[in-house]
Amino acid sequence: MRDDTFQSAAGDNEADGADGGLQPLPPADRVRAVSNALADFIARKEMKPGDRLPAERELMMALAVGRSTVREVIRLFQARGVVESRKGSGTYLLRPITAQTFHMPLSFEASHLRDALLQTLDVRRGLEVEASMLAAERRTAEDLRVMEERLVEMERVHHEKGTAGREDLAFHLAIYDATHNPLFPQMLEQMREAFESFWGKPFDRPDFARRSFPFHRELYDAIAAGDRDMAREKTLAILQVVAEDIEEMSK
Repeated sequence: MRDDTFQSAAGDNEADGADGGLQPLPPADRVRAVSNALADFIARKEMKPGDRLPAERELMMALAVGRSTVREVIRLFQARGVVESRKGSGTYLLRPITAQTFHMPLSFEASHLRDALLQTLDVRRGLEVEASMLAAERRTAEDLRVMEERLVEMERVHHEKGTAGREDLAFHLAIYDATHNPLFPQMLEQMREAFESFWGKPFDRPDFARRSFPFHRELYDAIAAGDRDMAREKTLAILQVVAEDIEEMSK
């Protein structure tokens, strides 16, 4: 695998440094080099969403780097919404990537939880309203099939458990995909990372935003009907419930 799979020059520096009079790369440079090598591998192999990445040990051997470097790269790709790790199964590609893919990390001051969450919600409001309206214009029959499939699963889990966080995200990502603009789902993933970093406290409650549940079916119906204005209205209704619950729980 090592010879025909990865470019391992960066890893060779880490493993062989002193032989050629070179100093070991700083950790940040190793992570960058391994990130580029893995992204190049994904592109050259023409991997598609759902494909499984090489195992951690394979990556370590192919790139001649340590376990901590490989895990840092995987965490970085997860934060970018490029891959997801499934316990006991492996790491899977969510969207294609190349070494030339440009990333725009998000950062904000989170010392005041309520303010930070409402700030992300301000941005989500603009993005999600526009995405819903574009989806109503651009959705294809396949987009609607995927969207309804995820909505049905969200409704099933909601009725069983009273909450459906992961399924809710999947439904909204399907709407973003229906815009046929790859920046929309990437931005939602970025803000999801920021939003969920606070989820343990004080938002560990199953009824968070539960009142928004009926609006999701109505949003789907609006998109299916190609009704931009109604899609906008239902998106705003969902986000208003989220805002009200944040306000209520931060009192």
